[in-house]
Amino acid sequence: MEGKPRLSRLTAILTQLQSKRILTAREIAEKHNVSIRTVYRDIRTLENSEIPIVTIEGKGYSLTQGFSLPPVMLTEKEANALITAEQLILRNKDKSFIEEYQNAISKIKSILRYSQKEKIEFLSERIIFRNNIQNQKTSDYLMAIQSAIANFNFVEIEYKSLQDESTKRTVEPFALYSTQENWLLIAVCRLRNDFRVFRLDHIQKMIVQNQHFEPQKITLQEYFELCSEKYSSTPDT
Repeated sequence: MEGKPRLSRLTAILTQLQSKRILTAREIAEKHNVSIRTVYRDIRTLENSEIPIVTIEGKGYSLTQGFSLPPVMLTEKEANALITAEQLILRNKDKSFIEEYQNAISKIKSILRYSQKEKIEFLSERIIFRNNIQNQKTSDYLMAIQSAIANFNFVEIEYKSLQDESTKRTVEPFALYSTQENWLLIAVCRLRNDFRVFRLDHIQKMIVQNQHFEPQKITLQEYFELCSEKYSSTPDT
């Protein structure tokens, strides 16, 4: 038995294609609860509607680079979810994260219908997260580090440890994770030639270098499996 009506599914598949570089038939089938055969038929229908879909042999489907359509209107629940997320993110301690999210959410709000805008403005006044009540902003590096992770750029940091020791290090940023209070950077420290974890609020200065590194072969899950015991007592040394 197929999921949503076909027209709604075709629209959703198009949105899915615009949100990812390569999309497999299995990903589409699982998302919409349909068979692989139905996915093939839907892709042909979109192609016949002059949507420039490229079939990448053995990998999946992709939209021709540069092609885009105006965004699909959000449902009321989708808009509400974004506004709820906005209130949560406003309590985050990284300044760069808040600024970039606000820029993004402003663009999304611009496509909402007038009636939706009234509702989300009302809703935003009725949602509060009680973490970080003082609205402290303790770091401003999250967005730059995310970019360095994605582009495999070395990062030079001046760092003050929990023991109040200052060092300058060049690191290969590997991953980020968040506790309730702090953002933490997992990186390979060239000084120690090993993984280390750094709190973003203890980074005093940071420079993203143009030099690139070869990415680590292990996944984040494999890292946690290998290193959780090692870092359990010394999170930033």
